[in-house]
Amino acid sequence: MSKSEAGSGGALKRLMENPWLLLLLGVVLPTISYTVWGWIELWNLPKAVLP
Repeated sequence: MSKSEAGSGGALKRLMENPWLLLLLGVVLPTISYTVWGWIELWNLPKAVLP
């Protein structure tokens, strides 16, 4: 396999062939999305009325 053949293919193919990058994305993306979702939920809560 020549160097040009090894580098051929798109970014998606290289992503799918790298298990460590897939693991990193599988941990980071849900963490970021759930954190942002939590911030939005907290921001939308009504102010508490104290007795």
